[in-house]
Amino acid sequence: MTEAPALRPAAGRGPGLERCHGSRLSVEDGALVLRARGRTRRVPVGDGGVARAVFVDAAPADAGRGEPGRPDAWGEVRLQDRDGAQVARIPLGDWLPEAPALPERAVQGEQLLERTGVAGLLKAAGVPLHVARDRSDPRAGSGKGGVSLGPGPAFPLWYWCVRGVAGTLWFSAFTVVVFSDTVPGRLVLLLALTALCGPVARLALRAWTRLRAGRRRVTVLERVTPDPAPGSGATVRFLRDTEVRVQDRDLVLRDLGGQEYWFPRTGAHAVTRLVKVLDGTGRPVGAELRGPGEQVRAVFPWDLWFGGADGADGWSRLCGAPGLAVSERRLGGKRTWPKGPVLGTGLLPRTGRDARRMARFPGTAAGVSSTAVMAFGNLFSVIQGIRVAGTAPGPAAVAVAAGALGLVLQAVPYAVHELRGRLVLDRTAAERTTNEEARR
Repeated sequence: MTEAPALRPAAGRGPGLERCHGSRLSVEDGALVLRARGRTRRVPVGDGGVARAVFVDAAPADAGRGEPGRPDAWGEVRLQDRDGAQVARIPLGDWLPEAPALPERAVQGEQLLERTGVAGLLKAAGVPLHVARDRSDPRAGSGKGGVSLGPGPAFPLWYWCVRGVAGTLWFSAFTVVVFSDTVPGRLVLLLALTALCGPVARLALRAWTRLRAGRRRVTVLERVTPDPAPGSGATVRFLRDTEVRVQDRDLVLRDLGGQEYWFPRTGAHAVTRLVKVLDGTGRPVGAELRGPGEQVRAVFPWDLWFGGADGADGWSRLCGAPGLAVSERRLGGKRTWPKGPVLGTGLLPRTGRDARRMARFPGTAAGVSSTAVMAFGNLFSVIQGIRVAGTAPGPAAVAVAAGALGLVLQAVPYAVHELRGRLVLDRTAAERTTNEEARR
């Protein structure tokens, strides 16, 4: 029996790994079924539900092409009823596993529909699919209404609730403190405690992520780690964290930032071929993981993955993965490899600084701004605590302590991450081996 197609989310790391493990969009009993973060949503197909789909193959006007960006830049599939009203929409960037590693719109049209699995999903549901190359196409409709069938946010709801409530209270207290001549001690206490919620919530999220990761159970059939050639520049962090896992239903590529790219092993959009690429002299330069329509989904540079003394063993174990057909191809003339942007070419960052940035615990969409606001909030608590020390010594002492603790809770994880990376993880493996031999 052929397994029904199920879409896999875009790659994630940290709390975002929850989506990779559990979020799926599939067809069941005449409905499109979305499972994401413990909730299930069903969208009926046919009478009273989805009657047709329109793929709007166009990015927003402000979408760029230079760097990986927003999921909505990849276009969306709008699900409509028989009258043309929008019932739901499928943001394609949310269901393309390698989207975070590719420039926006690097894959378009029917190729994108095949890679994500949306084409096979709608075919299995019996929903006719049309393509609109322009957002003003009458078939595309207004784009308003209906539910979004996306895999959900990377961060859990409880984290957003804590940050949202604490942020609202802090901003209200901050406004009063800034524009008041006299500040009551209780208000400064509220300001300090709500500012402390940010760093505490982030540490709690780290612990929650680690705990959830320890509870996940996956069936791993084969695990292949890189065996780089001498002089390749591979670091301790790269060797420790990068791997390919062949699981019962998925093939997973993990990079040194902890980000995992999940590809299905069955279904119309499965990865089914492993191609060894040779140069004109017959020397291997890499391998390609291919999906539907012979599209290259990921590449493995040979020197980084299989160029070492035990590389042949890793290659043979990867070739032995069930469901993967193995072949070879030779590059002709002066052709370069790989051709175009593809997942796998940037797994080893150019510098240690880049590696530490990739491996840092993921932040919100605000990025550095969120950290800066938290640091300012805690520093402001210290200043205000000192300000009211004469009139409210008790609340002042708590405010100063809370502010100082908040700064420490932000500085210590960052310092540990940077020092460990500089001293150990981001040194080349050969350099570390030489140092260990010298100490002996």
